[in-house]
Amino acid sequence: MRDNDVLENNPHISRSALEAIHDQVFGWALSRCGFDRTVAEDLVQQAYVELLTGKAKFAERSSLKTFVFSVVQNLAKGRYRRMASRLRLVQHVQQNALDHSVAAPTVAENSGLWLAVQGLPQRQRDVIELVFCRDMTIEQASRVMGVTTGTGRVHYDRAKKALRVKLDDGRDRNDE
Repeated sequence: MRDNDVLENNPHISRSALEAIHDQVFGWALSRCGFDRTVAEDLVQQAYVELLTGKAKFAERSSLKTFVFSVVQNLAKGRYRRMASRLRLVQHVQQNALDHSVAAPTVAENSGLWLAVQGLPQRQRDVIELVFCRDMTIEQASRVMGVTTGTGRVHYDRAKKALRVKLDDGRDRNDE
């Protein structure tokens, strides 16, 4: 390999080696996306970006071709996982809308409770509404909020603790 041919962030890969396997990589990308040329071009381009930036590091544990194919494969899997997740969420929301309409509780029903909920930080307020008013699990609410389940659980736990403190303070004031 010539020094000026080596990728800056991936010293074990040369531009000429990538050029030599490009047609095969593109063919693999085509097969990963149902032979949609535009998507295949995006996959290959993203793979090259990951190689150029060093996000995908080639450590010579396999052949370059195998490594680049695996990068394309992982990108394709990630792309379709994200698409499938979004599709499931849209279908879930549409199904819930068709099944029944969940009305927000009126402030008059539990004004103290809903004032306390409105005083929570945004993510805590969102998880409480999704779980209690929209009949979602914490996992489903986390997906809607775009956070991990662990993060959703943390916001849920903090919201419950904050509500308990606020509501207990309100009861203490009413008892006085």
